[in-house]
Amino acid sequence: MSFCSFLSTPQSLSLISKFKTVNGDHKPVTVSLSSRIRASADVPDFLSADWLESRKKRPFGPRLNFSAEEAIQCQLDALKYNDQPRQDYGIEVMYRFAGFDPFERSTYFGPFFDLGQFERFRRIFHHSTYRVLLSHRERKILSSLFAKENRFKQRVWIQGNRPEEEEIFEFTMVQRVGGSWDGYWLTESLLHDGDAFAGGLAY
Repeated sequence: MSFCSFLSTPQSLSLISKFKTVNGDHKPVTVSLSSRIRASADVPDFLSADWLESRKKRPFGPRLNFSAEEAIQCQLDALKYNDQPRQDYGIEVMYRFAGFDPFERSTYFGPFFDLGQFERFRRIFHHSTYRVLLSHRERKILSSLFAKENRFKQRVWIQGNRPEEEEIFEFTMVQRVGGSWDGYWLTESLLHDGDAFAGGLAY
């Protein structure tokens, strides 16, 4: 009998693991390898086969490894290609970076607004002042400043995709300390460099 054929027999799947004393005699106790192999095969992998792909598809938003400047850059990139891969996707990204409490009125845009519902947040970006950010052509950083260790401000000039459309905006980013967002840079406010809502706003 060959070695390979010997391994294929049921007897080969038993190993002597220890001796047991029965009536004064030492008798071998065997353990079946086949049962162990079968048991291990029943244990599922810790991560599913499509885990990596599902991670790639998670909604884009704040990342722990983003600096304040990178967080602003990502938001502006999202607004530049606002309707890709779907309409107002860039505004969705802005909403994920927003650091306000959805259950309280916020000064994200300057005046106190109730922004708990995404639709209200979205409408303000389509206001005559903020719409310049949507699908803008060019932008230029005018100034950057760390007001505090965990507070960063940046003023940005934006040229829109309509003739003679340009505005200046100021981002204020705050790095959270403690809680589930500890270490993340979130947007405290995005202010127009002027009186954007002088005539009021129905949102």
